[in-house]
Amino acid sequence: MIRKEELSLVKEWDKTFAKSEKVDHCKVTFVNRYGITLAADMYVPKDAEGKLPAIAVCGPFGAVKEQCSGLYAQTMAERGFITVAFDPSFTGESGGQPRFMASPDINTEDFMAAVDFLSLCDKVDPDRIGIIGICGWGGMAINAAALDTRVKATLASTMYDMTRVNAKGYFDAQDSEEDRYNAKAALCAQRLEDLKNGEYALGGGVVDPLPEDAPFFVADYYDYYKTDRGYHARSLNSNGGWNVIGCESFINQPILKYSNEIRSAVLIMHGNKAHSFYFGKDAYDNMIADSKYTQNKEFMVIEGAVHTDLYDGGSNNAIPFDKVQEFFEKYL
Repeated sequence: MIRKEELSLVKEWDKTFAKSEKVDHCKVTFVNRYGITLAADMYVPKDAEGKLPAIAVCGPFGAVKEQCSGLYAQTMAERGFITVAFDPSFTGESGGQPRFMASPDINTEDFMAAVDFLSLCDKVDPDRIGIIGICGWGGMAINAAALDTRVKATLASTMYDMTRVNAKGYFDAQDSEEDRYNAKAALCAQRLEDLKNGEYALGGGVVDPLPEDAPFFVADYYDYYKTDRGYHARSLNSNGGWNVIGCESFINQPILKYSNEIRSAVLIMHGNKAHSFYFGKDAYDNMIADSKYTQNKEFMVIEGAVHTDLYDGGSNNAIPFDKVQEFFEKYL
């Protein structure tokens, strides 16, 4: 029998964005195939009638549903879609022990479990379900689309491939056998330290205070996660971060292997000033390489936008929600 874990869910509105009067909001839970109960915010257009198209949203990697994913979900609900923004396994209000772990497999499954939930929802047309992944969850969303034939449209926004960055470092600067060996050796040593200490050491979230010589992308993250703009008490990036060994398996388990076999629609959008731009560009190029299904694939470049501009719009409302709406209306 599939059993739900009892979760303690916050009842009051505690998002980093204002509540919309155009949608109805409630908390929901669902279970993934590993038996982990996930917590989500569900947004439904007011006065919705009939079965509507639906979208599951998650990300960024290390964020919670009260941050960017909730903003995307609420905005798309204002535009006529039923949406859920969920916390991944081991984080936020979702279940799973130990806390603050990550897995390419389990996190891809989290998206598929959200599709399960939406498919069985009385208000949703199960043949019109899409997903949105932001930052590290953009890669997970594409990976889910490659596996889940029920997904009809996928948006990857300002995406990371978390397996690539763990295996090769930022900008592929540590892409050597020696660098990977040293990284794996350090993680294996940390495993033993954690067991000796009886607890998992945290890797630390976004650095605080911000060093004067911090790279731009670190300052960009600080401006979102450590200020009133995006700070949240349950966000890993805003606080202590993942466990040091939390992403160990990402080194040896690359995602996106069969992305060029995705038959459904995919939109990857990225700011051209984002440090992460190469993730989105390369993911798109690999997705269409030797593919029979290129006609519904698109790479959208947003001029002047940095990485976190596509979290909440930044100072210039950089998220092209009209385009996002058009994309999902076309393919859902």
